[in-house]
Amino acid sequence: MDAYPEEYYQFFIHFNEGDYYTCHDLLEEMWLTDKSNLFLKGLLQMSVALYHYSYGNLKGTRSMMLAGRQYIQPYRPHHWGMDLEKVHHFMENCLLIIPQVPDKIPFEMTNSLPRLPMLFLYLE
Repeated sequence: MDAYPEEYYQFFIHFNEGDYYTCHDLLEEMWLTDKSNLFLKGLLQMSVALYHYSYGNLKGTRSMMLAGRQYIQPYRPHHWGMDLEKVHHFMENCLLIIPQVPDKIPFEMTNSLPRLPMLFLYLE
């Protein structure tokens, strides 16, 4: 198995726990050392999208998910030990659920949002 930055391994743990804010911090730390790594930027934006969704920022959710999908696209089907076909499929399914004309909803209403599909990430 290839050696990756420690933050990458931690990203998998926090992603699978649904701690998307910490995922953002971990990925951003790696990406800031190599801003040309658009794969990390794509994962970062997907994580930010999921975090936005958790508090009802639908506009931020949709824009970050679309951007993340675009950044990850060139790295398909596999990169850094990750099945990006699975990630792409997850992102597509999320985009089907997230309103196309999104508005921010009050935090009290976030429980009424449709649930996004689950994705468990692991190194292959």
